[in-house]
Amino acid sequence: MKVILLQDVKSLGKRGELVEASDGYARNYLLPRKIAKEANAQAMNEYKNAENSKNYKIATQKAQAEADKARLEGKVFRMTARAGQGGKLFGSITSKQVAEEIKKQYNITVDKRKVVLESDIKEYGTYKAEVKLFTGITAHIDVQVSEA
Repeated sequence: MKVILLQDVKSLGKRGELVEASDGYARNYLLPRKIAKEANAQAMNEYKNAENSKNYKIATQKAQAEADKARLEGKVFRMTARAGQGGKLFGSITSKQVAEEIKKQYNITVDKRKVVLESDIKEYGTYKAEVKLFTGITAHIDVQVSEA
């Protein structure tokens, strides 16, 4: 019997998947506990609409990430910081600050966990960074730190 899972089932599949389960398992366990619903015509139509919606959402996110990559690729973000003698910064420039600078300059919202700095920024200079925009889509930027 074909069923659409409403919850993750350990040996069967994940939520939202269309799977084949034995008739007894489906009728006596999955359906009464509302873990799955029978894949009739209406349920199959809803399933296909949900799949199409999910695919469309992924495609639009990917297109937006490609556009953002084109805007960010190779750009230099200038940041200022205070430092003591020898050019050592008080503290460091973090990925959160870089993400805020991207938001301020280009109005592109980037999660701070998606900004990967090549090394800790604790001195003046230019540093390489990666901005992960989507799965497999990464923009390479430069972060230039100068005196405040």
